[in-house]
Amino acid sequence: MPWLHDAWQSLQKRLGENRLPHALLVTGERGVGKRMFADGVAGLLICDRPAHDDDHGLQPCGGCKQCELVAAGTHPDIRVYSPEKSRMIKVDQIRALSSFAVSSPQVGQRKVAIIDRADQLNINSANALLKTLEEPSDDVVLLLLQESGRPILPTIRSRCQTLLIAIPDGDAAARWLATEVMKLDEADRPSAELCGKALTLSGNTPRLAYEYLTGDYLTLRDQALNQFRQFMKGQLTVGEAAKPFKALGLEGALGLFESWAADLARISANGTPRDTDAAEMLNYLAKSNPPWCAHQILELIHETRSAAVYNVNPELEAGRLLIAWQALMPRKRAPA
Repeated sequence: MPWLHDAWQSLQKRLGENRLPHALLVTGERGVGKRMFADGVAGLLICDRPAHDDDHGLQPCGGCKQCELVAAGTHPDIRVYSPEKSRMIKVDQIRALSSFAVSSPQVGQRKVAIIDRADQLNINSANALLKTLEEPSDDVVLLLLQESGRPILPTIRSRCQTLLIAIPDGDAAARWLATEVMKLDEADRPSAELCGKALTLSGNTPRLAYEYLTGDYLTLRDQALNQFRQFMKGQLTVGEAAKPFKALGLEGALGLFESWAADLARISANGTPRDTDAAEMLNYLAKSNPPWCAHQILELIHETRSAAVYNVNPELEAGRLLIAWQALMPRKRAPA
């Protein structure tokens, strides 16, 4: 993924100047490759004999014992902590990380802990992590991954150095996606048109676009849009309209509502919507409502996302947001 080059070079510079922080906050949009970047950093930091490559700088050697364990996914000095059955990273997971951080490396010279979705730490786990960040061990590096737009505690952010992974330009994203699609069986390869649609809907983040193409998201999204249109016209009940959003899962449904609200805001500011399939409906709503209504919908979405820690019902939350959307439809005037 060539768009990771700048972030990789920044990391190399920190290493070369002996300025590698004990905690690095890697931030970027969903699907831009943060986890792959973190895995690469962990492999480099663990390697016994890193080698210099003319094109990419310092790289893991691939042949030492550490690299063999990394390749097998069994290196005991690399741990990953991410949301499990719940939508949040729990305090027990962070307590396990804290124990790992203060223990001695088992086979390497240092330890690496990856917190995948540090923006999904609940308040207890975030406070527990602060203790490790405040008193770091010399032989441990923490890599915290944050999805853009998802807040983390300022006290955590202030104890990390931040590294941004930028979204690639359209050509680089399209080339990478085309290469990955060609690795699929011929019968499973999506058309170039569908690849372009996936890239647009993903906000030009290639790995998310690939997930869309190889999963059922695009089909479910089309069903949700169709139900949304009918509901807005009063042709479906809120319960019927919410069903495809439930199938998307809470985060998928919120992401879809969020993308439409962002498009509504763009149209209100004379911009161009990303989701061309929903553009007709959103243009109609933009003509009938003041610009701040889009931000009101976004606030409701953010409230629902914050409440996810309490295991809210996806169907009920989708229904609540659908009702908020329907309130934007102009009311018919009663005859005089």
